[in-house]
Amino acid sequence: MEGISLSAVNNASNVQKKGQSNTNTPYEAQQNFASVLKESMNKVNETQVASDDLTTKLANGEDVELHSVMIASQKASVTMQATLEVRNKVVEAYQEMMRMSI
Repeated sequence: MEGISLSAVNNASNVQKKGQSNTNTPYEAQQNFASVLKESMNKVNETQVASDDLTTKLANGEDVELHSVMIASQKASVTMQATLEVRNKVVEAYQEMMRMSI
């Protein structure tokens, strides 16, 4: 069984502590956010592809353990659900910002 990646949790350790100065320019912050988002989406895609590959192998009668297919399927499902929840929160935050008066 593969180890579950906790890169998102590990990245939380990089969050600046309260009171530390931020030396990133807005452009750098945008690039950092874009790279983290792209990396996260790639990992979600990888879990989906791995699940699909194992499911196809099982359907074709290849030597694949059923529990491995089920674990990969659940892992893909959980990553997709988490991604959708993050997306929903981002959309909600955007809508809230658009409702604010200046």
